[in-house]
Amino acid sequence: MANKVVRKIVKNQILRFMLSAGMGFLVDITVFYLLYHNLLSEKRYHFFNSEYKNSTVSLAISYCLGVMVNFLITKYLVFSESTTSSTKQFVRFASVAVIGFFANLGAIDLLIHYFNMYPPLARPLAMLSLFFASFFIHKFFSFSLSMRHQHEAAPTK
Repeated sequence: MANKVVRKIVKNQILRFMLSAGMGFLVDITVFYLLYHNLLSEKRYHFFNSEYKNSTVSLAISYCLGVMVNFLITKYLVFSESTTSSTKQFVRFASVAVIGFFANLGAIDLLIHYFNMYPPLARPLAMLSLFFASFFIHKFFSFSLSMRHQHEAAPTK
């Protein structure tokens, strides 16, 4: 049964993307939790004449680490057939991630400050709300693949 599940994941690009995003997400929420509870003890931090909440600083650091892990796995295991240069892929991936960061920040802020949700619970909910759009954005924009690539990459019987 385990072999069947592994084969299904290996063959299915969306499942591989879910695995990739899941690994990046795991890094992200683990680092977020550790920073929020253990390493960043102040409620607010000052950088460049601006003040940031603990949750914002934790999110910025954890999100960057999660994006790096997600990019590497996505590049090599999900969209490996892309012929776009690695630099261009990363710049595009990071650009989408920056937009995603602000969307996540807005969602987290809403969940924490308007719905009084516990920040380490708000973080995964915010991330999940943006997951499905990211697959298609990365496939078509970051890695410059079309729908035909999925069919061409599939083994013929």
